[in-house]
Amino acid sequence: MNKIVPISLLFFFIGTVSLFAQVKKETVLAVKDTSKLQEIDPLTPAKAAFYSAILPGLGQAYNKKYWKIPLVYGAIGTSLYFYLDNNKKYHDYRDAYKRRLEGYNDDNYQFLDESRLVAGQKFYQRNRDLSALFVVAFYALNIIDANVDAALIQFNVSERLSMTPEVYPNDITFRPNVGLTFNYHF
Repeated sequence: MNKIVPISLLFFFIGTVSLFAQVKKETVLAVKDTSKLQEIDPLTPAKAAFYSAILPGLGQAYNKKYWKIPLVYGAIGTSLYFYLDNNKKYHDYRDAYKRRLEGYNDDNYQFLDESRLVAGQKFYQRNRDLSALFVVAFYALNIIDANVDAALIQFNVSERLSMTPEVYPNDITFRPNVGLTFNYHF
């Protein structure tokens, strides 16, 4: 009994010293609420499409996809270059053919007969029209890309969404079945 009292006093003393030796620190834990969804602005895709319609590449800049701007201008610029080049050659062939019909033979295409001048006109006219179609197509693709990209930015792709493959046995034959499970953790 005599040994119990000093040992209990020792534990009491150590407990009270450590109790009074601790300094109270208030810690505030800030937890980010991931259950709240971000506000979705339904006009964002329309704004991006409008900006791209006004100036090609401006919708991509609005979406912060700056790497797409040189692609837009490269596609539209290349198509526009071929349109202008084919249009110039078409007019050259057409003017040479008209001068041949008037009786002049002083054009740059003296080595070609009239049927070759008509074939050249048709060739460059077709290529000019095709290049114009590419200009319009790339301009429309620019608008569509900005619209779709702005719409896809707003999708929820958090870590709480998952898709995992799963192999489970068939209840009757006990052979493995393969399937996919979609999980959403709250």
